[in-house]
Amino acid sequence: MPTVQFESNVTDADGDVYVKMVNGSFRRGVSQLGDIEPFEGTGTTYSQKITVPDRAPDATATVRIGDNQAHIYRLSGDYNPLHIDPDSARFGGFDSPILHGLCTFGHCAQLLLAELADGDPTRFKRIKVRFSAPVFLDEHLEVRGWADGDGRVVFEAHAHDQVVVSNAYFEYVA
Repeated sequence: MPTVQFESNVTDADGDVYVKMVNGSFRRGVSQLGDIEPFEGTGTTYSQKITVPDRAPDATATVRIGDNQAHIYRLSGDYNPLHIDPDSARFGGFDSPILHGLCTFGHCAQLLLAELADGDPTRFKRIKVRFSAPVFLDEHLEVRGWADGDGRVVFEAHAHDQVVVSNAYFEYVA
């Protein structure tokens, strides 16, 4: 299955990078990408295998995903009907609407920031995740984190008895 990765930088007027965002996508149902020309930076990859320790987590936090969470998240501008319309969700291969991936991402970051950094956003440094399975509305999302050095945890998120976020780490000012 092909993957696509791209990097976006948020800079100030002088060109100094303040935020680097890297996004990678698996192209479900696509056997090859075709004749797309290589982009600048081709060959750089950010994927890495991150495993959690085989022991109890050092930190755990849980949030209930409301049955209206996807409706609220739509205010961000993501109007994909897969997230609110049952017929669109079934067409996409899901039994019911799924939570937006970036909303799941935000919940993980917020839970870890609250648990590890007193909820102080100025202590946030970096987060990396891989979405492993969809999160459905009206269920609980549990984040489990393991210390991995000063100001870093590796983590997984679980919902409906399976891992929904894997290969993940969170870095903060300790």
